[in-house]
Amino acid sequence: MPVYALTRGRTHTESGMDMPVEAMVTVSGHGARLATTLDFEYRTIIELGGRRPVSVIEIGAALGVPVGVARVLVSDLADAGYLVVHAPPPTTTAGGPSRALLERLLDGLRTL
Repeated sequence: MPVYALTRGRTHTESGMDMPVEAMVTVSGHGARLATTLDFEYRTIIELGGRRPVSVIEIGAALGVPVGVARVLVSDLADAGYLVVHAPPPTTTAGGPSRALLERLLDGLRTL
């Protein structure tokens, strides 16, 4: 299935939620109970987030989709109450992540 079909052609979240790639995702109590009724990709995200907190970029890698697609899918699940998104607070005056955080993220990706 083409990746654009997973998001119905959407490239941004419907809620407009800003979701950095390092945002961590966990499953809500609601998500754990109702996940069986969802499409495969959504169920996979819930399974990943049910084991341990997982980042948006890890979700994209696990699904084999671009991070933009993972952001849209995670946003859909968060908007529906299945997931809780834990975004890190901005740490620079420009609102972006610190250099140290980006280096840790890059180091983590290199180990995958």
